[in-house]
Amino acid sequence: MPDDWDKDVYPQPPRRTPVVNKQTILPNPLDYAMKIFYYAVDKPITVLREWMDHLHTRQTFYYYHRQYRRVPDMTECQQGDYLCYYEADMQWKRDCMVDEEIVKVMQERLSACQQWEGKSYRQNCAKQLQQFTEVANAFQSRYGDLGAYGNARKCLMKQKHKMIEERRKQATEA
Repeated sequence: MPDDWDKDVYPQPPRRTPVVNKQTILPNPLDYAMKIFYYAVDKPITVLREWMDHLHTRQTFYYYHRQYRRVPDMTECQQGDYLCYYEADMQWKRDCMVDEEIVKVMQERLSACQQWEGKSYRQNCAKQLQQFTEVANAFQSRYGDLGAYGNARKCLMKQKHKMIEERRKQATEA
């Protein structure tokens, strides 16, 4: 404390902690209750928990991501099999999300290369640029023009129309 403190307002703290003066010689029942609780409840639970943790550390299971089994495509479903239609649609949506992530990764690689190389990125990042254009074109050809509510059936019809158009072009050229 500073030398110029007011002793009436802030009295000086005691130099030693005073000894607790017990009024009785009887033991505190709360101490016994706490010991009983510790040995009856807390100790067994702690031992069980440590044993379970020991078992879990011996058998480590690395779980990275959920893996779905591949289901039949929409073309392999029987007519009127609505469960197969649903599974094929969910598979298509998962494939779409994976393809979107692939496009994002390629775009990030290209932008990182452009940032790194600066103005000379066209010649130094040609490989990344080619990969990105291939992936983006493949994504656009499969999922483009389907809209926000695209599904496996619409994608299949788009592919069918594209094949019919290619056959017509081949027939007119020949």
